Amino acid sequence: MASTAGRTLDVSAFLQGRGFNRYHLYLLLLCSFVTFFDGQDFTALPYALPYIRDEWGIDDITTGYVTSAAFLGQMIGSLFGAYLGDVFGRRPVIIACTIGSAVLTTLVGFATSPDMLIALRFISGLAIGGLLAPVWALSIESMPKSMRSTSVTIIMLGFSFGASSAAPIANWTAPVLGWQGIFWVCGAMTGVFALLLLFTLPESSRWMVAKNKSPERISKALARFDRDADLSVYDGFTLPDERKTAGTDNPVKNFRELFVGTLLIVTPLIWGAYFFSSIAIYLKNAYGVIFMENLGITRENAAWLSAASGMVGAIGGVVLLALTEKRGPGWIALAPLIGIPIVLLVGFGYVVGGTELAAVLLIGAIFVGSGHAAVISITSVYYPSAVRSFGGGWASFMAKFGAVAAPMIGSSAGFLQGAKGAREGYVFTAFCLAGIVVCITLLAHFAKRLPQNQPSAAAAAQPAE
Repeated sequence: MASTAGRTLDVSAFLQGRGFNRYHLYLLLLCSFVTFFDGQDFTALPYALPYIRDEWGIDDITTGYVTSAAFLGQMIGSLFGAYLGDVFGRRPVIIACTIGSAVLTTLVGFATSPDMLIALRFISGLAIGGLLAPVWALSIESMPKSMRSTSVTIIMLGFSFGASSAAPIANWTAPVLGWQGIFWVCGAMTGVFALLLLFTLPESSRWMVAKNKSPERISKALARFDRDADLSVYDGFTLPDERKTAGTDNPVKNFRELFVGTLLIVTPLIWGAYFFSSIAIYLKNAYGVIFMENLGITRENAAWLSAASGMVGAIGGVVLLALTEKRGPGWIALAPLIGIPIVLLVGFGYVVGGTELAAVLLIGAIFVGSGHAAVISITSVYYPSAVRSFGGGWASFMAKFGAVAAPMIGSSAGFLQGAKGAREGYVFTAFCLAGIVVCITLLAHFAKRLPQNQPSAAAAAQPAE
């Protein structure tokens, strides 16, 4: 498994040889809590938005600006967080962003005007978006080969559950403290968790090897995977299963690494799939409650439906990834493909009210969410550890163009104008789902050409890193 010749340890073989153990479970749970509070802070606004519109009387265009501000912040934050995560490590960036998210989300609750709300949501979005790529990288680099893509989907369950938890927080808090209380409660919960992270979050051992950190520090990190292993005999550590990168801490060189060989085709396809998926999911997240209200569902029930679809959709993404790990990323296209006709049932007015409408909306949202969770899972697995966070960050950055565009499209295209507008919003969502299907189908074809020394969740056989 690992050779002691030359006192050098094959870290990839060491990690793979341990299989999935309690420490892996600990990491999955911890990373899932990170994304839980990230999702809760981010999704506080959609549930507060109906109350804000009632209190301030803001128009649809201003509503679009308020919603897009956080997405724009996320977009910029994802790049900086991803780059800093590769330079300084996953741990410090995740902790700094979590603390920032807690403080800034709390401050959003003190906004007194739409302009102030826009500014605070933009700044909070920087922190919220900055931690996702590093936490994806930490998870991928810690898991056995057969769990890498699935691990990302599992920890993004945390994001979905956190986003869904904002619904009961809003329903219980808004009548007592107003919409401001939603942000105060979410921010306070994240703040408590951020303090716990200071004592519980580890650093990625693969990142430390790729960055030539001290043998003592690497040994200490690896020992947590196997307390009985004697690592004192090693003074060198290697990752022979990873392609050597030309980049160091130079962002230009690191960017070029995302397009080496077959990645020249694979990377844009990842961006495309994530872009279309982001439009679909963030249109749902930003205006889903308002859409459902306009279709005749009460605000409280719309909030519960949105929360339930987010949780079940994320679970569906895990199930979908069980197929993807074994059979390739083409299976990701299954969720949006099934979702298209279901969404169009609402869009074309075949289902117009009552329990039947609620059921179709719930099922359609589940498939939108499942596909999005599965798309996220493959954004970082194809890259070497030295630039993995950067690769995931660039995918997130490109996807956020869709996230920023979604609420602006929704408000400017009239999707907020009654039942007719809401139905048009669902038709638009169907076109976005079709875009995901096209990109993922092409990705499944070209990913087969990736060299075996690059991370690949696409191979039909067990993927190589």
